[in-house]
Amino acid sequence: MTYPELAVTGIGNAIVDILSQIDEAFVTAEGFAKGSMSLIDAERALAISNHLSASQQTSGGSAANTIAGLASLGSTAGYIGKVGADALGRVFSDAMRAQSVVFPTQPSSSGTPTARCVVLVTPDAQRTMCTYLGACVELGPEDIDLELIQQSRITYLEGYLWDPPKAKAAFLVAAKAAHAAKRQVSLSLSDSFCVGRHRDSFLELVRGHIDVLFANESELLSLYQERDIKSAMAVAKNQCRITTVTCGAAGCIVAVDGEVIEIPAEPVRQVVDTTGAGDLFAAGFLHGLSLGRPARDCAVLGSIAAAEVISHVGARPERSLAQLVATRLGTNGDALSL
Repeated sequence: MTYPELAVTGIGNAIVDILSQIDEAFVTAEGFAKGSMSLIDAERALAISNHLSASQQTSGGSAANTIAGLASLGSTAGYIGKVGADALGRVFSDAMRAQSVVFPTQPSSSGTPTARCVVLVTPDAQRTMCTYLGACVELGPEDIDLELIQQSRITYLEGYLWDPPKAKAAFLVAAKAAHAAKRQVSLSLSDSFCVGRHRDSFLELVRGHIDVLFANESELLSLYQERDIKSAMAVAKNQCRITTVTCGAAGCIVAVDGEVIEIPAEPVRQVVDTTGAGDLFAAGFLHGLSLGRPARDCAVLGSIAAAEVISHVGARPERSLAQLVATRLGTNGDALSL
């Protein structure tokens, strides 16, 4: 298949999110650490879902949320991720294609169900994620559309997908294809527990294949085993051209070409749900980067996108981010498209 030039193609876990606002007692009773991500089996995912009095079902997955954010900003985007040949798989696929995202990956032929993530949102807007990976773990090198990668200015890799051995191989195939085509490769570390499980191989991936690294404070500290973010950034700036670290209400820190800059957070009237904040920050940053904007401008775009998503329940924007950015920055919306 022949593709037009795209801004970004993401590779990640194709998941349908089941979101519910609950009290902290439920999280404690289920044995989860608030704010963490736990992998569960299909039986437990169903049991937890059955205990929720109200929930919202929506397409999710970290990199997929980023790609949806990019589409909302006006970027052309692609996505590679494995779903099952089932109803939830169609929910996910339809949502991506409704945003004109190029999604060529074939559904699993093994009968494995589509992944789902039960997101428990407590009154303090923290989210505890309980994830059944399902068909996601079947993604392998054979699913990497090399032409799609070569036609994308940036390939974005989701750290959560670094668990399965086949996915590791798929990431390396994609990264090598991107660099062979003189394109950039970016990575989200996704979760400090994920980093802790695979620190050595993550370090090898970052050093050898990553141009743009996305992390929050705990993830970067875990990766480099440093005590403070200043020391971690000192290491990171010598390993990637760009490293971004989100710091919640304190904003973000960006190391670019050896220089470290700080950008304040975008004001938010009320924080409702922090699900997807990092994903949408990456969307705004990558949108700007694909257009050749300076790192500071990219971070501002990321902060605007993140502020929108934490102002409501759910990990994807409810407003047009292109219009929001145009209003916020006083620019022509057309100039923000690829």
